[in-house]
Amino acid sequence: MVTRQRFVLDTTALTGVHAREEVGAGVKEICEGMSRIIDLVAQARIKLDISCHIPFPTVYNEIRDYINRYACGEGVLVKVDTWLVKKTPNRYEVKIPSEVLYEYVSNMRERMNKGMKAAEDFIWEAATESIVLSTKGESREKIEREIVGKTIRDFREKYRDALRFGILDSSPDIDVLLLAKEMDAGVVASDEGIRMWAERLGLRFVDASTFPHMLKEYLRHSEEVKVQ
Repeated sequence: MVTRQRFVLDTTALTGVHAREEVGAGVKEICEGMSRIIDLVAQARIKLDISCHIPFPTVYNEIRDYINRYACGEGVLVKVDTWLVKKTPNRYEVKIPSEVLYEYVSNMRERMNKGMKAAEDFIWEAATESIVLSTKGESREKIEREIVGKTIRDFREKYRDALRFGILDSSPDIDVLLLAKEMDAGVVASDEGIRMWAERLGLRFVDASTFPHMLKEYLRHSEEVKVQ
């Protein structure tokens, strides 16, 4: 008996740049990209019984906000409501290995230490350069513009790299993993943190950029089998 394929979609499965470009040449606009990806999901559901789920209300609300923000229209939301199965993960029953939780806490502590070290380095650098310019008689406005402003911009970039890349930093991220774990489903996203922790939980991960192509390949193969 063939196991029914099920996937849990993160918001980036529909809104990621690579996912939109994969749908078709020249598809750049977010509303058209989302619509065409869901069309593929609909075909896969009808012809192959492949179901795609989204956590409710977290990921669903994110997708709805995107649709409203980009004025995609009621038609796209109707497709979301029709073809993406909304389900709230059972947060009280899904079991996560304690080693994964331990690793996550350890990882976050390491990242916070890196963020603190980066802050200290930038403070020392900015203070030193500001003192040097002050001794040269430079104005406060110039120091704030050339030293303080630049330091803040550079720090934000380094801090973002240290703390945000590859981590789970939102409720929708966690819900995607919990629902996939609960349903023994594949995870579809372009988020590096979701990919990393999906692997640690032993979940199948499909990059959002390859998901539309994968559905097309399933559909193409099913048509070839019918012809034979």
